[in-house]
Amino acid sequence: MSGEFSLIDKYFAHKQQQRKDVVLAQGDDCAIVAPPADSHIAISTDTLVSGTHFLSDADPAWIAHKALASNISDLAAMGASPAWVSMGISLPEVNEPWLERFCSAFFPLRITTVYSLLVVIPLRVH
Repeated sequence: MSGEFSLIDKYFAHKQQQRKDVVLAQGDDCAIVAPPADSHIAISTDTLVSGTHFLSDADPAWIAHKALASNISDLAAMGASPAWVSMGISLPEVNEPWLERFCSAFFPLRITTVYSLLVVIPLRVH
């Protein structure tokens, strides 16, 4: 398993029970969902950039909250009911204590709102 996928497996996979409408989560390159018949899907992706949206030394728990809240806000503005979360993370280097703190905050936030984390790819280290 590559470093990228081992980090995904360690910090993101198996951290939740999947919703029944999730066919495949955290797959190789995408997720598969089965939305209810006669429904529409609203998709929001806000990218948070270090140095622009938060300081590089910001608390990872705060960043987790901001990442989830900014997308929920966009969906709410459209009258949508959030169901799934898709995430991409780009890190300058592997920082496992940072990932641990981020995930320790992210998953309880997400679980209380009954969203299902779908994809955490790409987790890029540059």
